[in-house]
Amino acid sequence: MSIVFFTDPQSQSDWRTFFYGFLLSFLILAAFLFYRFLQNIRAIQHIHNESHENLSLEAAFYQQLMEDMEREHIRKLNHIQEKQKEYYDFITSWFHEIKTPISVLWLMQQTEIDAKSLREEVSKIEHYVDQALYYAKLDSFNQDYEIKNCHLERMVKELIKTHSKTFIAKKIRINLHVQPVIVQSDSKWLQFILNQLITNSLKYTEENGEITISTCETLKEKQLIIQDNGIGIEPKDLPRIFNRGFTGSNGRIHTKSTGIGLYLAQELSNKLGHYITCTSKLKSNTEFVVHFPKNYDAYLNMMK
Repeated sequence: MSIVFFTDPQSQSDWRTFFYGFLLSFLILAAFLFYRFLQNIRAIQHIHNESHENLSLEAAFYQQLMEDMEREHIRKLNHIQEKQKEYYDFITSWFHEIKTPISVLWLMQQTEIDAKSLREEVSKIEHYVDQALYYAKLDSFNQDYEIKNCHLERMVKELIKTHSKTFIAKKIRINLHVQPVIVQSDSKWLQFILNQLITNSLKYTEENGEITISTCETLKEKQLIIQDNGIGIEPKDLPRIFNRGFTGSNGRIHTKSTGIGLYLAQELSNKLGHYITCTSKLKSNTEFVVHFPKNYDAYLNMMK
């Protein structure tokens, strides 16, 4: 606009020159913005075209960043959808399982109540409620734990006492070879884990069977071993027994099962720095081993 004024001798007295310069500047700016707009449109249209050459290194960096963010966003969405489906499947099976003991209680109310049967059905309901509670707390585990010394011998004896009526009813012998071993864990969560394993052994051990619980210590770890002479596990099912919702042939034929107990036991064990292994022979025996590595500090791992 200054150039226009200096080149026009009439600019001092004629405002038309001012508006002419203003209009000229506006048209040039509009043409520039329109050109940039077309460039941006072309860049957006070819952003996913591998043969498109980026305008600069910055543009290439941001394009890669956007693609990475998009992939991460899709991955998180898929993870959330998978968790929602798992939760829905568990709730559905949980409602189905808990209806059975409730229905039995209603039938018992209409007939002569047997105290033994009543205790068994109430115990089943309590077990299913505990499973649902611990499953709900699985994702928020790091907000509800306390690592301390746990006495395996004391904990095992308390659990056997809890299941004493089942041992007596099924005439199952119990062999205890548990030494006074101390491990670092959360007593509440560890008790739930061991309870799941003992419950599983009782469920699939027939009358007059035998369950042996022992401890073992090596240079690298401490072990708690739970062995029974029950119906065993088929070889094709053994690698998947810790998968969520997997019931296997035994769960479908011998008793109804949600397929969540062993899954919870393994998941909680891993969060505490332990892990569970299983070996079995069909129609012979099953052995669960809880491994407590000596070089693992559960407290420091939780603080990370």
